[in-house]
Amino acid sequence: MIGRVLSLPLLLSLVCLSTSAAEIQVEALLPGLAVMQIDGRRVTLREGQSEGGVTLLSSDAQSALVEIGGKQQRLRVSQRISGQFSAPAERSITIPRNDQMQYVTNAEINNIRLSVIVDTGANIIALNRRDARSVGIADDEGVAARVQTAGSIVPARRVLLDAVTVGGIRIEGVAATVIDGDQPSVALLGMSFLQHVDIEEQGGILTLKARW
Repeated sequence: MIGRVLSLPLLLSLVCLSTSAAEIQVEALLPGLAVMQIDGRRVTLREGQSEGGVTLLSSDAQSALVEIGGKQQRLRVSQRISGQFSAPAERSITIPRNDQMQYVTNAEINNIRLSVIVDTGANIIALNRRDARSVGIADDEGVAARVQTAGSIVPARRVLLDAVTVGGIRIEGVAATVIDGDQPSVALLGMSFLQHVDIEEQGGILTLKARW
């Protein structure tokens, strides 16, 4: 276990959806409820309610499923949609296993590209001090912590990354641990990111697929 996943506050979504019938902006999401702007009017919809041709089918703290003109669209935290109403393209990435039996790929962390090892055994993204600096995390940033490595207990800091993108799958507000030193030599893509995707492993190929 690399660290403990941070308890994050409820995130507000800002989701824009343009259709021929209405301009929709989802301002906030709660279980069973969504606050929306529909053609400039703020409305609060509960599951099953409709307004301006928009029906809220379901909602939780991360996404809302709406129906407009018989078509369904899932809107999620920080997702923006413009133009004609259409379902988003599926976002996924396939990663082959290397000679060390690891799944290594590239990620953009705070818009900086880094190599990462996909590690379902790590419950949080882990960066060494050098990689943390490269993605804009100052040496005094974060909450002090200590983590267990293979050899000892070492100082660390818990931080919140602005965004992590892997293969077009972008997650904002991701918890991470910065370990004081040069380990891990390659950043670990842990469950604070992976909990947001579907994971499939078959024949030495790992597939990560966005849920929304």
